[in-house]
Amino acid sequence: MFTRNMNLWASLCFVAILLAGSHPAVAQSGAQPKQQSLYDRLGGLAPISVVVSDFIDALVPDAILNANPAIDAARKRVPAPYLKYHVTAMVCQATGGPCQYHGRGMKESHAHLNITEREWDRMVILFKEVLAKHKVPAKETQELLEIVGSTKADIVVSHQK
Repeated sequence: MFTRNMNLWASLCFVAILLAGSHPAVAQSGAQPKQQSLYDRLGGLAPISVVVSDFIDALVPDAILNANPAIDAARKRVPAPYLKYHVTAMVCQATGGPCQYHGRGMKESHAHLNITEREWDRMVILFKEVLAKHKVPAKETQELLEIVGSTKADIVVSHQK
């Protein structure tokens, strides 16, 4: 689904570039096209929600993450669909989409989980695997990893491996 949207989007962009280049007013104006948001380049809410759903499905049963008793308890207490909803809204907003995240801040929602560097690294590996599965292009993958990385200081509380 994500790949199909990206391929369709790439085709549409290619056609738009050809048309713009062939139109004298556009070609001579020298106007720079508006850069698309990461949200738009990812295909919008539907593909984002699919990727987030698969990501949460990979996180919830992960043995490395669930070895942390606080994470394991949280997984049992917080339903996966609720987590998917909030993470989807957060990713949508963070990538320039129309959604509004109304959950708690990263520090507040993760402080009690005692997340270590090792657990953070495991989450990043799972995230990269899901992005690769959905064939998210390298540029967009890097931008998503930068967004995720910007939350690390608020999430990782224990720097032991």
